[in-house]
Amino acid sequence: MERVIIITGTRKGIGNYLAQCYLEEGDIVYGCSRRACDISHPNYHHTCLNVADEEAVVAWVRQVHKEQKRIDVLINNAGIASMNHVLLTPGSTAQKVMGTNFLGTFLMSREVAKYMMRRKQGRIVNYSTVAVPLNLQGELVYSASKAAIEQLTRVLAGEIGQSGVTVNAVGPTPIDTDLIKRFGKYEDVKNVIDFYLRPESDFITGQIIYLGGIN
Repeated sequence: MERVIIITGTRKGIGNYLAQCYLEEGDIVYGCSRRACDISHPNYHHTCLNVADEEAVVAWVRQVHKEQKRIDVLINNAGIASMNHVLLTPGSTAQKVMGTNFLGTFLMSREVAKYMMRRKQGRIVNYSTVAVPLNLQGELVYSASKAAIEQLTRVLAGEIGQSGVTVNAVGPTPIDTDLIKRFGKYEDVKNVIDFYLRPESDFITGQIIYLGGIN
C-alpha cells in the first residue's frame, strides 16, 4: 500500500528531489514551502506555509489527516542556513534560522506525532548537519539550531517510542571530508532516510547518522 508522506521544504533542493522520488515509487506526498512548487503529479499536494507558523502547521496537518485518514512518514526537510561570524550575525537572522529549523521541526513533529501515536506506527526523520560534530566556525547559529534538532530527536524518540513511532535524523555533508573525498549527493541522503523508513527498522530510533565519515 502506498505511504502518505509529508515533506517540508519541497520547492527546491533535496526536498524537491525526495518528493519526486517517492511519487515515482507510488507514494502520496504532501509538500509545503513558503512559495509555490513546480511538481506536477496526481499524488502530490502542495501548500504554501511557514513551518514556524504554529496555527498554519496545526491546520495543515489536521487537513492532511482528514483527507488521508493516516500519516505514515514525516520528513522535516525545511531549513535555512546562515554562514557568518558571530559578531556579524544580526539577532533577526538568529531568530529566523532557529524559527525555521528548530521551531518548524518541533511544530511539525508534535502535530504529526499525535496522529501517528493513535495508529501506533509512523516514521519521523529530521535533519542535522556535520557542522555540529565538526564545530565549524562561521556556522554558529545554523549548527546550534541543528544541535537543538538532535536533542529533539533523541528526547522525542523516548517520549513517543512506546507508541511504535520512530524518530531519527540524518546529518548531510556539503564538504569534502578527510575520510571520503567527495561532496555529498541527494542519493546519499535518501539512502539513509530509506533505511529509517524500512519496516525492518522499527527498532531503530533516537539516532543521528552523519554522512561522509563523520562521527
